[in-house]
Amino acid sequence: MDSLPDPAQYLLRIDDLCPTVHPERWSRIREVIREFGLRPILAVVPDNQDESLAKSRYDARFWEEVRILQREGATIAMHGYRHVCSLRSRSLIPLHRHSEFAGRSLKTQREFIRSGLAVLRNEALEPRLFVAPRHSFDRMTLRALCQEGLPYLSDGLARVPFKRDGVTWIPQQLWSPASRAKGLWTLCIHPNSAGPRRLAELRGFVEKYRDQFTSFNDVIANFSAGKLSLGERMNARIALWRIMRRVRRNRTAG
Repeated sequence: MDSLPDPAQYLLRIDDLCPTVHPERWSRIREVIREFGLRPILAVVPDNQDESLAKSRYDARFWEEVRILQREGATIAMHGYRHVCSLRSRSLIPLHRHSEFAGRSLKTQREFIRSGLAVLRNEALEPRLFVAPRHSFDRMTLRALCQEGLPYLSDGLARVPFKRDGVTWIPQQLWSPASRAKGLWTLCIHPNSAGPRRLAELRGFVEKYRDQFTSFNDVIANFSAGKLSLGERMNARIALWRIMRRVRRNRTAG
């Protein structure tokens, strides 16, 4: 049986970080991180080519800001390579129809990962795990991560870390602040779309549950990731079904 943390523990993950991130919203999030001493996962796009992430002019100070947060305890994640999801393919987490990684050859995926790691390391960053754009990746991605020495992934809808195909999955299940009774829950915030209301919700949530926030380093030190129990696999499938139903409803409405 999987042992669920009681009370719940929370991880904060910030996505779509690159030198053209929305400056004011990113600044507000940094303020929350520092005010409450959080040690979040910072999902950084190594070589952004996605025009939808260009919310400002290129800010050369971005890399130094991330380096400082890393020194203060944040964990760096490689958020894809260029964040261009041009390939229509099926993912292990089937929430989106297009991908940067899923459907590509092992050779290409290894090249993407190797190139992305080189960019981040050249900026004196130490990436510890992978975050796939649009949650879209396949088994070749998992093989490529292992072969390139990055065997940690932030994704999946379980309530505890687990291991699959040689990769340790740190689950990510929340896109807005929400309290939970038990388990490990990763809250993902996108600065480019996080308006004043969402940022206020984030601050209020962190203030209320500050003692229950953890970090990537503490998670991998305190959890023994293995195969999920049948009950936890069923719980994750139900969670995925609910999310996919909501995604389909939104597509139909759009």
